[in-house]
Amino acid sequence: MSLLNTLNDDMKTAMKAKDKESLTVIRMLKASIQNEQIKVGHELNDEEELTVLAREMKQRRDSLAEFEKADRDDLVTKVQGEIAVVEKYMPTQLSEAEIREIVQGAIAKTGATSKSEFGKVMGAVMPAVKGKADGNQVNAIVKELLAD
Repeated sequence: MSLLNTLNDDMKTAMKAKDKESLTVIRMLKASIQNEQIKVGHELNDEEELTVLAREMKQRRDSLAEFEKADRDDLVTKVQGEIAVVEKYMPTQLSEAEIREIVQGAIAKTGATSKSEFGKVMGAVMPAVKGKADGNQVNAIVKELLAD
């Protein structure tokens, strides 16, 4: 079943349950996917849907960081709820150990030895962890492992 069908089913469920918070987020996700379909001119494949979901998740995490910095607890709670809904549709996230393993494999494969080759390693790692790990976490691990 495609993500769009899943979102439609979950939207109906949220309407029946009168769950306004989930319904709002599901509608936003559905709109983002439909807008992307219009933009590219064809039905999205799984990878393209994952890209849209990752973008939505990143926007919410960035907002969360900004709201926490501004001590807006009311908005922090709202965004945390939105993140929880988006996470339902994301693939299982990789653990830190799994990310380290992928990064170490990429470092060995690219032959990187210094921080100046950071971009080369990130280029090899990101496609492998797309949608399964936070880019900031991957970035920090790559920097740490290249510093040694």
